[in-house]
Order: sequence, then structure tokens, then C-alpha cells
Amino acid sequence: MASAPIPFDAVLFDLDGVLYVGPTAVPHAVDAVAALRAQGIPCGFVTNNAARPPGEVADHLTALGVQAAASDVTTSAMAGARVLRDRFGPGVRVLAVGGPGVELALRSVDLIPVASADDEPLAVMQGFGSDVGWRDLVEVGLAVRRGAWWLATNADATIPLPRGLAPGNGSLVAAVTAAAGRPPDEIAGKPEPALLREAIERCKARRPLMVGDRLDTDIAGGNRVGIETLLVLTGVTDRDTGEAAEGDLRPTFIAPDLACLASAADWDARAIRLA
Repeated sequence: MASAPIPFDAVLFDLDGVLYVGPTAVPHAVDAVAALRAQGIPCGFVTNNAARPPGEVADHLTALGVQAAASDVTTSAMAGARVLRDRFGPGVRVLAVGGPGVELALRSVDLIPVASADDEPLAVMQGFGSDVGWRDLVEVGLAVRRGAWWLATNADATIPLPRGLAPGNGSLVAAVTAAAGRPPDEIAGKPEPALLREAIERCKARRPLMVGDRLDTDIAGGNRVGIETLLVLTGVTDRDTGEAAEGDLRPTFIAPDLACLASAADWDARAIRLA
């Protein structure tokens, strides 16, 4: 007889610290996703990283043993492109700065990516890319000063590298903010709501669960869109910090790892309700 499923109709996963750490899958991650799929529960993979296209993210997860397709992935670039399409309609020019995922996301919703402020873009989408340089930031600053509507895919100040922390998109956005004299009009990534709203819509979920290891992005993001959240202790947050969190930072549940998702019995035994 099959085990009863957990009490959610979709599970949204952050990636780093939840499903993998560096090049290695987190213990129980592979089995948890497989168990959810066996229960008929959709899995969504959400990331503030705008540089990678969804297919590349899915390939990375699959290589680690986590069942994933490109259609399961929602990036901050995808969410940002949807925001721009909804605001301005199709066919408008958008200054695209970032990795390959930024331009791909814009084209996927019938927006026209351009590379220069002189192309008279109506909007700017600024995301992270390892090749983003000073000249790219100049174009963003010029376009914004000329009146373009400015969306940042995310505001993460740092990104983790094997050698330590490096400047993330938030640091590059801060540089343009100083030059342009104002902040972005909107931010798509966690903890702002656009990314999770996009993921929830893609899963067609009524009662989704957001799973993350960071209070300020994953948990706050889930709380801001009004869904239940699970903090797992396989990443950057320890139990004491999680239990002491307040407001948007306070998770609904806390568990040591993803083993709690295997069945209703595992959920009841392993997931502790905090809020």
C-alpha cells in the first residue's frame, strides 16, 4: 500500500544549500524529489541566478541524480521577463545585461533584447553574468538616466564560489544605482514576489510549499506571497537562528533535511511547525 502524500500540492525548491552544495547533491535530495514525483506532487526549482538558462539548470540537477526538466525550472530572468511583458506588451526593445539566461528569457516572451542605450530601449533587465563588465554597466546607467524602466533580476550582493564569496548582481546594481541616482523600479528575484508567483503559476498550485536554506531570500520570499515555508538545515542557516527568526524571516516549518518530504508519516515525524 502506498504511503500517504505530504499535505501540499507542489513543492518549490531553492537550489544551492537545499538540493546541492557545490558539486555534490545534498543527502536525501535525490530521494526526496523522487518520492514527491511518485506521490504525484509537482516539483519546481526556483533560482535567483539569472545567468543560466532553465535547460542548463535542469541538466545540472539531472547530473546529480535529481529528476528535473527545463519546464520545472523558474529563474529570476524568466520572472523578470514576464514582469516586463505584462507591463509593456510584446515587441518592445529591452536592454539586456547578464548571462545567456537573460536574453533567452526576453526572447521567450516576445521581447526584443538590445545591447546599447542608443537602441532606445523602453526598459532594462539587468542580471548577473560572469562576463558583465564596466561597459555593460555604462549602458544600463545611460538607459536609466534617459528614462528606461529598470528591472533587476535579483539583488543578491554576493555569489558563492569555491574560493569564497564574490560580488553578485546586487553589487553591480548598486554601482549603477550610484551612477544613475536611483534604484531599480522592480526586482524580480527572491524575496520579492515575482519569481515565486511565476513558479506557483507554472505548477498550477493552490497550496505550495517553499523549501529553502536562507531566511532572507527563500523564507521571506515564501512569506511575502502568502505560502507555507520549510527551512532545511543543510545550507547556511542553523537551527537556533531559524527558531529565533521573526516576521517575514520566520519559517512555517523547520527540518534537518529533505527526508521529511518522503511521505505524510515522515513529514509528521521530522518537520517541526514554528509558525
